[in-house]
Amino acid sequence: MSGGAAAAEVPTGNTFDKYGSSNPVVKRLMGGFHSTLDELWAKAAPSSVLDVGCGEGVLTFDWATRLGDTQVGADAPRGTGGRIVGIDLEDPKLRAEWEKRERPNLEFRAEEATRLSFSDDEFDLASAIEVLEHVPEPEATLAEMARVARSHLLVSVPREPLWRGLNMARGAYWRDLGNTPGHVNHWSKRGFASLLSRYGTVEEARSPFPWTMLLVRL
Repeated sequence: MSGGAAAAEVPTGNTFDKYGSSNPVVKRLMGGFHSTLDELWAKAAPSSVLDVGCGEGVLTFDWATRLGDTQVGADAPRGTGGRIVGIDLEDPKLRAEWEKRERPNLEFRAEEATRLSFSDDEFDLASAIEVLEHVPEPEATLAEMARVARSHLLVSVPREPLWRGLNMARGAYWRDLGNTPGHVNHWSKRGFASLLSRYGTVEEARSPFPWTMLLVRL
């Protein structure tokens, strides 16, 4: 996950493979998560995307496939439309995963989210999916995302204090009062919407259990 701290201070990638889990409870929760994400994506209808804190690039690759298959002309080579760039902190393990996910319209870069190398309004949409709870400077990260995006932000975080309560209910992280390792920021749905309203108009505020997901018009 990207942020303004050194790679040693901010976790990269998924400590638990929630996207590939065979656990039926996890699969059901992730089904609701992805369904909501797809609805907000469709409403934003981006033609280019910056995915901040892309991790292994699972979602980034899926989005690149979607845009590449839908935003090219009839005579254009398949898979060449809809630019997507995924960024995260430097990590050899992530680079190995990125090499497995290649498309003509997809690029991965090692960058810090508080100092993006992109121009103002370079992308339609900037996303941070399960990222901002990890970064030491979420406001700086959001400011940079809002700078490089011209239309929308799409963001999600664990919903608190529900997330901690669920961890404790399953007997996890008791010493840290249910806080998942690496989570340095905690927001209720209302608190997260209030934060994002500083950068634009919150068009959609959804609650796929147990997350908060927002679509923000810049």
